[in-house]
Order: sequence, then structure tokens, then C-alpha cells
Amino acid sequence: MLRTGLALAFLALFSTLVAAAPAANKEFAAGKDYELIDPPQPTSDPSKVEVLEFFWYGCPHCYHFEPDLNAWLKTKPDNVVFIRQPAVFNERWSAHAKMFYTAEALGVLDKLHTPFYEAIQVKKLPLATEEEQAKFFAEHGVSKDDFLKAYKSFAVDAKMRQAEGLGPRYGITGTPTLVVNGKYRVSGTLAKSYPNMVAITSYLIAKESGKPAK
Repeated sequence: MLRTGLALAFLALFSTLVAAAPAANKEFAAGKDYELIDPPQPTSDPSKVEVLEFFWYGCPHCYHFEPDLNAWLKTKPDNVVFIRQPAVFNERWSAHAKMFYTAEALGVLDKLHTPFYEAIQVKKLPLATEEEQAKFFAEHGVSKDDFLKAYKSFAVDAKMRQAEGLGPRYGITGTPTLVVNGKYRVSGTLAKSYPNMVAITSYLIAKESGKPAK
């Protein structure tokens, strides 16, 4: 009886997990699973399929989406260009976007991207001011002089001005949001789960590539 009960319990759990998982080769619909961007926006390379991730280091949903996103990045198609795009809605978001672009200018973004999330989401460090960020960069091997040179650079300032206008252009109202090829907006609100966000994005990539979804 015990074995039978355990077997039934396992079967019930397995059925629940299967029901919650995104179905392979599933057809997704505009307005139900994702949104159309009108008008479509230009991409960085017309020969590739571009995927933009609008995110904020202070967003717990973005932080929890990272494992699914990183797993997908390891297997994404060769014709896909992935770009992380910090969203800017207010001064705090702007501060974290500037931190992102400063790390990018210094060539340490790959090294600091995850620590940025962990500092803000796990350690509850605000990293909202120039001084707080300078200290954090110093703790990760970047001198204050190098940090300030990048932080106050024309290149970072230009990226910030560009970032401030991107959200409205793509119709971004929250994070994380993925934009596929400047045409489609995939949000957690419609997707309902992080794995489903990845599944819908993969479906749209296949659609833009003229290939059947896997």
C-alpha cells in the first residue's frame, strides 16, 4: 500500500510538472502570449535575429530570471545576437544603468554582472551613488581613478542618453522584458513563467529565422 501510495503521489507530481512546463513546438499567439511592437524598431544587425533583454539590477524578477536566461544563452542559435539593455524609468534605475555602462566601458561587465545582482538582491546594498559604486568597483579590482574616468566619460554619457529613450520606443513598462528582432515584446505578465518567456522567445526567433520552432 505504501509503495502504491508513493507511486500515485509521484505520478500526480509528474503530471503537475508536465502541465506547468512549456510545450514543445507549441504555437504562441500575439496579444495572448506576446505583444507586437508598432512600429517595429531597427536592429543592430539585419542579418541576425536580435534579442534585447530590458532589465534592472534592483528588480527581483530579473534576478530570478537569470538562471533560465543564462541556460538559454548557452544553447541559443548562432544567428541570434543577444544584448542586455538596462531599463531607465527613474533616478534609481538610471544609477544602476550608469553602473552597467561604466563596467562595460572598463571591460569588466562579464565579471561584475552577477556580483551587481547579488550585491543588490542578496546583500541589500543600494549601489545608487557614485561613491557606493566606486567602492564596489574598487573591491573588485578597479581603481577609483579608472572608475571615475569611465563613469564621467562621454561614451557612458552617450549610452545613458540613448537608454533613456529606448523604453518608450519599445513600449517597455516593466522588467524583465525580452524584445525579439525589434518586432515582438515578451513579458512575464503574458508569459506567466520564466521558462515560458524563454519558450516564447525561441518560438519567435524560429519565426524570424524562417525555421520550425524546436
